[in-house]
Amino acid sequence: MSQPDLYALLGVSRDADADAIKKAYRKLARQLHPDVNPDPDASAKFQEVGRAYEVLSDPQKRAAYDRGADPFGGGMGAGFGQGAGFSFTDIMDAFFGGQGGPGQTRGPRPRTRRGQDALIRLEVELAEAAFGTTRELKVDTAVVCGTCHGEGTAPGTHPQVCETCRGAGEVAHVQRSFLGEIRTLRPCAACRGFGSIIPDPCRECSGDGRVRSRRTLSVKIPAGVDDGTRVQLAEEGEVGPGGGPAGDLYVEIHVAHHQTFTREGNDLHTTVTVPMTAAALGTTLELPTLEADVVPPEGATTDLETTFDLEVRPGTQSGTEQVLRGRGVPGLRGGRGDLIVTVAVETPTRLNAREEELLKELAALRGEEQPTGKARPESRKGAFGRLRDAFNTH
Repeated sequence: MSQPDLYALLGVSRDADADAIKKAYRKLARQLHPDVNPDPDASAKFQEVGRAYEVLSDPQKRAAYDRGADPFGGGMGAGFGQGAGFSFTDIMDAFFGGQGGPGQTRGPRPRTRRGQDALIRLEVELAEAAFGTTRELKVDTAVVCGTCHGEGTAPGTHPQVCETCRGAGEVAHVQRSFLGEIRTLRPCAACRGFGSIIPDPCRECSGDGRVRSRRTLSVKIPAGVDDGTRVQLAEEGEVGPGGGPAGDLYVEIHVAHHQTFTREGNDLHTTVTVPMTAAALGTTLELPTLEADVVPPEGATTDLETTFDLEVRPGTQSGTEQVLRGRGVPGLRGGRGDLIVTVAVETPTRLNAREEELLKELAALRGEEQPTGKARPESRKGAFGRLRDAFNTH
């Protein structure tokens, strides 16, 4: 029996490359598959095309065939002459464009990959968060190995093509079933799917292409950041395996407790305590601003207002709030919050004889020796009730 012309079966020339052979096979497989083509002759033709592709897609089998070996005589490997020795993966490729189902791989895995993002936490003072600052950080991350420059090999050596998978990164596994022999592709165990091996790894990084190193970064904290805000530093994170691109570094801001001010959004709150007499008579207090905590660079001059005057009007009640517009925290998108000052009136707890005498005289003058107290149910009224009472008084 004359040897079949496998190139003619696929409709390609004898010098066709692997891509042309695969393309021709996919086209014929889609046309001749029994599920698609009901022609009785199509099934036999489909088997012939599958056998032809099995030979011509394998470099060793193709070379033997070109030398005159009989592809179906038993000397070309298991599967020939049994009617179903084609690749299940290649059939799937013909219908799904190279996606041979879940878990199927294509080609070697790259050794060079992007690195992971990194996160560090930085504590700043309230004034630094409000007005911005620049801080120096020491970070411990993976950097490119200075000995092998990311290649992972010892100096003077290079990765070599894996002899097991011949650089494909995957190997074929044949399994017998009632359908015949089904071939699936799995990552090569010898090279772990990379398609190459490193016979002499770099001693500095053990073949990973990167090492741990501590370095110093300058981080600019924008004005207006709040507790939990993350500042992104692009490509300052972990360098990837094989010297791949670095991930990003995120600096998470934590604002330290302040002795005078508390922050709510972009507003600042503080409480000032005044004696009973000052609340009754009125006074003016000089209080610090948040700008007082700003430390200017060495040799620099600043015109920041570090204090402000708070006027306590005569008769100020405990709990009274005064709002100072624009003295809060700058917003990330512009503008500035307010400073809300709450006045707490301090009542003396210990009086000497003279002080007690004077207070009794004052109580007598004001007719307050026996105060009865006043219930104020109107304070519980809602907005509509207060509005109604206002109209009724006119």
